[in-house]
Amino acid sequence: MEILAILNQKGGSAKTTTAVNLGSALAEKKQKVLLIDIDPQGSASSWLGFKNPSKGLFTLFTENGSILDIVSKTGIDGLDIVISSPWLISADKALAGEVGAEAILKRNLHGLKEKPWDYVLIDCPPTLGIMSLNALTAAHKVLVPLETHIMAVQGLAQLLNTISTVKDRLNPSLEIDGILPCRVNKRTRLSQDIISDLRKRFNGQVYQTTIRESVKLAEAPSFGKPITVYDAKSSGAEDYRSLATEIIKRRKGK
Repeated sequence: MEILAILNQKGGSAKTTTAVNLGSALAEKKQKVLLIDIDPQGSASSWLGFKNPSKGLFTLFTENGSILDIVSKTGIDGLDIVISSPWLISADKALAGEVGAEAILKRNLHGLKEKPWDYVLIDCPPTLGIMSLNALTAAHKVLVPLETHIMAVQGLAQLLNTISTVKDRLNPSLEIDGILPCRVNKRTRLSQDIISDLRKRFNGQVYQTTIRESVKLAEAPSFGKPITVYDAKSSGAEDYRSLATEIIKRRKGK
């Protein structure tokens, strides 16, 4: 069971888009996937049709519950979800001063006697609070979605420094699985230049797959479907299938 934290400290970075559509693409390839929506905004949960707030995930952190008790089926074969809770927004205060609070999710996932999923994808909040720290402490690897424009790239150094700090202090085995260029407009020179620069600066840490700008990809949440279901032949569906294949190959190549 590989645990991937999907993280970017900037909102609107295609983080949730990647969590939902990668999860669906992996499931399409016969992988069993659990998506944990640890972002209090609950965008991934809402996207997949879970509109009613639940305390479930919040009680996992505050009442020592089991993650197996709060897993829901998404209607997509092979893709399960732990839906978000708006109460998570108060988790930092609720867990203040609690020893080991950043490792609650890790203890829950790593302590499972049976591993019912091939992949666990964690959709993190865009802020570095106790929820993101839990995700990074539990994860084996981090996937960083990155828009291909200058301001997003400038914020990348801070994000990588955060990941490095968590690795040093909380999770020595944490690695960056890859940086994922998103919302790529292949008709512009700027996107291509940024991707080229990323590959030079972060040799081997940038996925070969890039996610192209796509109207269909932007429409999919409104219809409550991942892009692989909403428009299976679209460029967005092709790109996320390509990413799923790349991630599976990386794992098998260990």
